Amino acid sequence: MNAPVKARGRERARQEIPPELRRDVRMLGEVLGQVVAESVGKALLRDVEALRRLVIRARDDAGYERRAEKLVASWSLQRAESVARAFACYFHLANLAEEHHRARVLRERDQGPKPLPESLAATVAALRSRHGTRRLLEILSNFEVHPVFTAHPTEARRRAVVTAIRRAGEQLDRLDDRVRSEGERLEAKRRLVEEIDTLWRTGQLRKTQVQPLDEVRSVMAVFDETLYLVVPDLYRALDRAVSPADSGRRAPLAPPFLRFGSWVGGDRDGNPSITAAVTAQTMLIQSEHVLLALENATGRVGRALTADAATTPPSTALRRRLSALRKADPTRFAEVEKRSPSEQHRQFLIHVADRIRATRMRRSKNTFRSATELLDDLRVAQRSLAAAGAERLAYGELQHLIWQAETFGFHLAELEVRQHSLVHARALVEVRSRGRLSPETREVLDTLGTIASLQARFGAEACSRYIVSFTRDVEDIAAVYELAEHATGGFPPALDVIPLFETVADLRRSPEVMDAVIKLKPVRSRLVERRRRMEVMLGYSDSTKEVGPLSATLALHDAQAELTAWAAKRGLGLTLFHGRGGALGRGGGPANRAVRAQAPGSVGGHFKVTEQGEVIFARYGNPAIAKRHLEQVASAVLEASAPRVATRSRPAAERFRRLAAKVDFAARTAYQELVDADGFEEWFARVSPIEELGRMRIASRPARRGAGRSLDDLRAIPWVFAWSQMRLNLPGWYGLGSGLAAARLGDLQRAYASWPLFNVLLDNAEMSLAKTDRRIAIRYLDLGGDRSLAARLLAEYDLTKDRVLAVTGHKRLLEDRRVLSWAIELRNPYVDALSHLQLRALRALRTKGSGARERAVAERLFLLTVNGVAAGLQNTG
Repeated sequence: MNAPVKARGRERARQEIPPELRRDVRMLGEVLGQVVAESVGKALLRDVEALRRLVIRARDDAGYERRAEKLVASWSLQRAESVARAFACYFHLANLAEEHHRARVLRERDQGPKPLPESLAATVAALRSRHGTRRLLEILSNFEVHPVFTAHPTEARRRAVVTAIRRAGEQLDRLDDRVRSEGERLEAKRRLVEEIDTLWRTGQLRKTQVQPLDEVRSVMAVFDETLYLVVPDLYRALDRAVSPADSGRRAPLAPPFLRFGSWVGGDRDGNPSITAAVTAQTMLIQSEHVLLALENATGRVGRALTADAATTPPSTALRRRLSALRKADPTRFAEVEKRSPSEQHRQFLIHVADRIRATRMRRSKNTFRSATELLDDLRVAQRSLAAAGAERLAYGELQHLIWQAETFGFHLAELEVRQHSLVHARALVEVRSRGRLSPETREVLDTLGTIASLQARFGAEACSRYIVSFTRDVEDIAAVYELAEHATGGFPPALDVIPLFETVADLRRSPEVMDAVIKLKPVRSRLVERRRRMEVMLGYSDSTKEVGPLSATLALHDAQAELTAWAAKRGLGLTLFHGRGGALGRGGGPANRAVRAQAPGSVGGHFKVTEQGEVIFARYGNPAIAKRHLEQVASAVLEASAPRVATRSRPAAERFRRLAAKVDFAARTAYQELVDADGFEEWFARVSPIEELGRMRIASRPARRGAGRSLDDLRAIPWVFAWSQMRLNLPGWYGLGSGLAAARLGDLQRAYASWPLFNVLLDNAEMSLAKTDRRIAIRYLDLGGDRSLAARLLAEYDLTKDRVLAVTGHKRLLEDRRVLSWAIELRNPYVDALSHLQLRALRALRTKGSGARERAVAERLFLLTVNGVAAGLQNTG
């Protein structure tokens, strides 16, 4: 494509971006420029601008790319570091503008009389129309969405940076509020400049290694600032959708369908920093946060309940509880009664808030033993209000509080423990030998003992799931139960030991393994207690790293179908736990589309999935976006659980079975020929920043399992992260071109049109290809010194792009997602600038003989570019 045509394409891209978003990005960029000039002088701003102009023109003319490289090489490492910092800050602000715009669009679209597509209102209406109200309520009675947050090393930003960005976002909201006065808008603009100044001056890099409890507190911010507030709004939306006329004046028809889990502080697979003590402390932190939230919410609702006894007489049950409270603490009771005479419902809830505070402070008297006791008190108040004719007070804000208590309990999120099967195997050998226990085995036993202690204090629902990664056979599950008996002297905690099948071979054998698992005595007991429902976890990351994206997707789909049939044959309820990563190369992508692509019948009202890395803050950092995301996922789960949906999607999967086998074989062969090629591991270490990434202080978890240096030892997350930094995104598409080339185009087009799995697979691959930059990637591949491997990789990229466009019928990548494709087009030159700076840093770090001071600056430059590229591509691991 010649230069004028490309230039016209960029101008068209600018015009495709919504004007409000263009305005915000321009304003934020201008403020950042002002701050940079005031802070360090206009010379730096001129250097930033010079590089910006060159990389934009380099998109049209390779000569300008060489000039950009020369410019970067001419700077000192210190100057390059300052330039990288400016570009990284720019992307943080551009991402903020996009997030702000998404929230704005959601609000505007929700103004009309018709419900939004993929909203609970639209989905409930469709289900009622197709199946009737009775069947709709049956579907809702067996409905659960269960996100599980993890602390994988992919959130490259410091928490201080995230907080500074959030504060800038608050001022952007104020500027966008049309009811604000001119004085308020001027103050908001002043504050915005101040916050961007703070962002520029805030250290972008961590000076110390992240510790597990740092990760715990980081995730707590998502619960405090977003989820705790969004959950009742989401339940209300569902309740209103089921019966809009009387929602808020009757007992709710919407079940509290959300459950939250967390691996943060519990996932010790390959992470020696996660100890039994850390797990115990994690639950204390979680409990502190939720109890404080419940205390504040109860006090707020209670203070608003000013209905007096004349209009709203309390029930006998409520009077009895007030009498008990008077006896327990007559001084405090008299104080509250004096302030709120004749307002018994208000008195009662203020005392309930007092009891929650006492529970949080761990006082000896007047505490709740469990969330069940709290819920009992709240429902007594609710029934009393309803009986007095105050239905709106009973089922309004008080119901929201009840929903929060039902969802979060006193533990906030169920803390799940994960450990590798080989660790248990080694521990069991030591325990059975009755000899001296190694520190590793002692830690396993201490962890199981900690689970028992947490259950004694917070209830079994706080910590009962134990994930066994790399499960291969029934012995891997039985080992945990036997170790639990040993750890607790024969009184083990309530445990659901969940197998995690990760390799293709283990996925294929999973039904056979599960047949043996359900014969274990502890599992049979738990099945009785769980009403014959159990969980199986499927690993997306390692299977994709093992065989490539296409073959892994098909293997996971087959495993889902076989496990679903296995469970149905044995009369079991099965929840498939999807271990999906944030990046497309680890099973990521839009979660609602992923639900619709599941094997027929495998959802069954229950969807459990990991939320990892940058995805947590992207999806849950903004309340409007969090609500929309959860609503889309919930809607997709409801749709996928309707009987006719499973029936409709089954023929497509069967119809294209032979086609799938053909493309699977060719794709897997191409992928394995690359990763198994002689010298590939050493070549990958040279062309990628994988070793340098391993030294980043972005998480407590090491990049490799154990001390090994092989590709097998490398975790899937840094594997994906490294390819992303190289602008190749190989784990999201490699092998797909060879697979598609092995089949007839017409067959592939029919599969794309009618098979949800294949449609989502190609659309996700198209996204990965769109974020791949062949021209910049070549600069990294040149570091490897092996032209044959580089040529093989680039040939597969060209083939994949060609075949994906042919199958989808698109003339260019993301043709049907215009705004997204043009946003990527506009971002790419700025990411190019950071890639040139990163290559400069890598060369400096790999030059032997450089001094310690120079290496320290080069490492800072490298880490800044990692942050910036991750922000620019909106992808890490």
